[in-house]
Amino acid sequence: MGAIDFLLNLAGLLLWLSWRSAQFDPLVSAAPVTLIGTLKRVEPRRLKAWQLAVVLASLIGLRAAGYLLIGAPADWTPKLNLELVVLAFRSDHFGSDLVFSCLSFLRVLVVFYFWLMILALINRSGEEVDPIQKLVRLHLGRAARWPWPMQLLLPFLMVMLLWLGLYPVLDRLDVVARAHSWVHVVEQASLVGLGLLLSLRYVLPAFLLLHLVASYVYLGTNPLWDFITHTALNMTAPLRRLPLRFARLDLTPVAGVILILWLLEWLPNFILSKLAASRLSSWPL
Repeated sequence: MGAIDFLLNLAGLLLWLSWRSAQFDPLVSAAPVTLIGTLKRVEPRRLKAWQLAVVLASLIGLRAAGYLLIGAPADWTPKLNLELVVLAFRSDHFGSDLVFSCLSFLRVLVVFYFWLMILALINRSGEEVDPIQKLVRLHLGRAARWPWPMQLLLPFLMVMLLWLGLYPVLDRLDVVARAHSWVHVVEQASLVGLGLLLSLRYVLPAFLLLHLVASYVYLGTNPLWDFITHTALNMTAPLRRLPLRFARLDLTPVAGVILILWLLEWLPNFILSKLAASRLSSWPL
């Protein structure tokens, strides 16, 4: 069931991106008085924005009903992994299943845009002619041109505000234990925001490893590979001064992967294990 939920989240993300991409199409909003406005598409017409929204809402609602029908008999507990805390929902209550379905998709959407923001921040000095970089900036909108401190802080502030707004709902559904004060709720929101940062351990090492493969295996000319290479070089720029190159072997991407995993995987797990050994909880109550 967890794999099905993940695949449905990917399908929902593709629907969302299709809706967003339709706004970038010059043939959709072009005025007929211009030359480009007189052009017509050869391929069949795609779904309109409102139709994509209806399909996405139906996907989220119908899978909640499916979780209600299948989850309880299968003894499946819907769980929402927020890195530093895992929220468990009831599978025999439609309201709980619906909230889980919405939050599961929202988590994927927030993490995806956070990754886009980090990629835009890493490639801040990149040229606008790069088609992948241009697409990233289009999806981010005006936020892609904000000062880097705002780009870095905005996702965390949004996640914290989302947690503060959703906490009463989660408390009513008994998904979270009731906090002693709103100060603890703010601390919980901070930890959820920190979990967003930890999610980078899934995407940044992938760029470095793909760059390592592309450095020694010819994979042809493709804008995607150029974007991966440019991103990996920007990520490892602070490590270029270290003696990590031996003849034709460059270990800089490997060092970058180890450093990222140490900061975002091994170090947090070590701290959490020490807290657990001391019978302390990292989650404020």
